Amino acid sequence: MIFIVVKFQVKPGHAEEWPARVAAFTSGTRSEPGNLWFEWSRGLEDPNTYVLVEAFEDGAAAAHVNSDHFRAGLDAMRPLLVHTPEIVSTTIEGANGWSEMGELKID
Repeated sequence: MIFIVVKFQVKPGHAEEWPARVAAFTSGTRSEPGNLWFEWSRGLEDPNTYVLVEAFEDGAAAAHVNSDHFRAGLDAMRPLLVHTPEIVSTTIEGANGWSEMGELKID
């Protein structure tokens, strides 16, 4: 599984419009074969920060970054960003999704 987390620092005054500006990018990615999840969160300490957590089956991320909706999404994001987004991208061998958190098991 390819696991990716990206942090986007949005210009003040534009954070409320961010979800609408990335809506086509989000729906396009979620419909891709091999996409396991694609979820946005907003910072609690800084509401101008959005964090994207996404995962793909092994080999599926290449098609994602070469898609039309990916390029269009970057173009929609670019004018709203303070600086280049920060990313963590890694392959997790043998994983194919979420697991239960054993330390906080709810029966």
